[in-house]
Amino acid sequence: MKMSKRSPDKDDRTAASTKNISLPISRVRLIMKSSPDVCNINQDALFLTTKATHLALCSFNHGLGKESNSLSYSDLANTAEETETFHFLTDILPKKILARDYLKSLEEMQQEEEAADF
Repeated sequence: MKMSKRSPDKDDRTAASTKNISLPISRVRLIMKSSPDVCNINQDALFLTTKATHLALCSFNHGLGKESNSLSYSDLANTAEETETFHFLTDILPKKILARDYLKSLEEMQQEEEAADF
């Protein structure tokens, strides 16, 4: 398949201005428009869909789910924590922690605060 050279359109400039997106926004738009339920696509929705797809791809490729052909929450949380591009998602996708571990760390923090007050 031979690709022809073309001048960059608005979507390509948008993709160039948002670093680390490996998916062409025009391709994502084409896939979204292939649905009979979609007639217009908002630029913000297109951008967010592209970012979410990129997060899923990175998480799948670098996570443990590649062996079992699945994507898990822990894969998403690890990618959000380890990749600078997705670091803003660490509050939304925190790593899972057991309740007893959380309560223990909370108790330790309270003890440290009490010790600092004295």
